[in-house]
Amino acid sequence: MAKILFVEDDPLIVKIYTTRLKADGYEVFSADNGEAGLKLAEENLPDLIVLDIMMPKMDGFAVLERLRAHPQMQKTPIILYSNLAHEDEITRAKTLGATEFIVKANLSPTEMVEKIKQYLQK
Repeated sequence: MAKILFVEDDPLIVKIYTTRLKADGYEVFSADNGEAGLKLAEENLPDLIVLDIMMPKMDGFAVLERLRAHPQMQKTPIILYSNLAHEDEITRAKTLGATEFIVKANLSPTEMVEKIKQYLQK
């Protein structure tokens, strides 16, 4: 089954998605800061990454840039998932190689899980 990495510093969000995705048979890893997330990604080569922007140690933009420079993760779907909804953040995310930018408040957990599954089926 597919491996999913959540790089998110809100433990409640991580718990919600980890519980739902593991129940559907996915292998889920998580990190609560950018540095740890980058390390987990390099060690596990996930099939999809959900990445918050505002995190300790290294923000999501820096993590995204490093992930896209990694030869084995250039095509990995990376969803930036944040409450930052300014056009400049969205543009920066796309420029750095985000597959999609999702504003947390705009999608329910059920819709987000469906979005993740759609990317994994491609």
